[in-house]
Amino acid sequence: MKALLLSIAMSSTLALAPVAAWSADAAAQAPSPKDIQQRTVARRATEAVIWGMPAVNYQLMQDAFEQLQGGMNQVAYWSRPVNWKDQTLTPNPDTIYFMPFYDTRIGPVVMEIPPAEEGASITGSVDDSWQNALEDVGPAGVDKGKGGKYLILPPGYKDKVPAGYIPMASDTYRGFAILRSNLKSGSDADIDKAVAYGKRVKFYPLSAANKSGGPDTKFVDVYDKPFDATIPYDSRFFEALNRFVQAEPWATRDKAMIDMLKSLGIEKGKPFNPSAETRQALDAAALEAKAAIDLGYEQVFVPPFFDNTHWALPAAQETLAGMMTTFSNPDSYPIDGRAVIYSMAYFSTKHLGTGQFYLLTIKDAQGKRMDGGKNYRLHVPPKVPVRLYWSVTAYDGETHALIRNMRWASRGSNTPGLQTNADGSVDIYFGAKAPNGKEANWVPTDPARPFELLFRFYGPEKAFFDKAWKLTDLEPQP
Repeated sequence: MKALLLSIAMSSTLALAPVAAWSADAAAQAPSPKDIQQRTVARRATEAVIWGMPAVNYQLMQDAFEQLQGGMNQVAYWSRPVNWKDQTLTPNPDTIYFMPFYDTRIGPVVMEIPPAEEGASITGSVDDSWQNALEDVGPAGVDKGKGGKYLILPPGYKDKVPAGYIPMASDTYRGFAILRSNLKSGSDADIDKAVAYGKRVKFYPLSAANKSGGPDTKFVDVYDKPFDATIPYDSRFFEALNRFVQAEPWATRDKAMIDMLKSLGIEKGKPFNPSAETRQALDAAALEAKAAIDLGYEQVFVPPFFDNTHWALPAAQETLAGMMTTFSNPDSYPIDGRAVIYSMAYFSTKHLGTGQFYLLTIKDAQGKRMDGGKNYRLHVPPKVPVRLYWSVTAYDGETHALIRNMRWASRGSNTPGLQTNADGSVDIYFGAKAPNGKEANWVPTDPARPFELLFRFYGPEKAFFDKAWKLTDLEPQP
């Protein structure tokens, strides 16, 4: 009996030996509390960049305006078509921009759009600070070109809307409008006319509506001044995100981020003051997020808009549907796709394709990324199906802003002196130097940097969406 018990004991000891050895080895390899904390910061910071992209995009534009002595419930405007000093993401250099910034913490804000006239109209949209469209305005918007008084309401507004106003409920206190005063051409006379028409927009708090002498609208001319809203992929991204979080209410759909951001030092009502070690981790996480977003950007061009080309609207259908409905589908919240869009552009429209449509390409006809040191030709077939105008713009392929230090950035149907072929088609050239005799149709590029092209269709017609007309790829030239 004693021998049997000894045998059982020895067997048990031998059986447990591997378990004990494994446990000791696992304990030796287990991350320390500090390692876990560092990994948590890295993981959550990367996701915070992806989730917060449209918010930071907006915040940086507001910051840029305030650095030029602008303020909330005022209108930034460019008194001429924007040049490269406007470093917002893929701006339109063939229009006159008016950009009102609203803040409803003091109450509702009024935006009056003038009636459209012969050769004068507004193409525009109003967005909250998450860049979800509240409504479109102008001929392609609610007022249908008749003009109107739009009333932007703060979150949770319950009071009665006064008669004569078009209400727009905002889910955030702050936001902005993109109003393009359309140019008939790029001549000085037409530019002056578009500026004068745009200045008929009125923008003021509702509380000032009955002010003696009428409410005031403050316009701040930011043309030819540094207006930088490019995305910083380092700890500055989180500084901007913190400014946004401090100012805006939490949407129900985003409350899962409250604790995520708290672990990064971003918490409503508290200062953001990361340590040097945390700031270093945030820098690295922002770069990782950029790599993920860039990968998504490459993938969004498939399938293309036109078969056998590289032209596409750089946004997935699920993402577009969410943006235009404030992500009302309870089973969809495509923040990855949203990050892609707002890493390279700003604003959303409520009804894409009514007032304007966009196609972008990052590759030439050979499937290669465009190189600013090489020469290219874009053939634009005749009879582009638009009611207003078309244009094509070159942007920096890394920042998605206008290429720095260039004399101009685009060419289009409203470009003075544009050369047209006998059949009505147009050839546009891109490269560091203009081809002989083709400067009027040439867009300069930086030989040290990649570039991308955005083709704009203002007032797109049925033939465009039916694809009866087709834009071909950019062709490399000797």
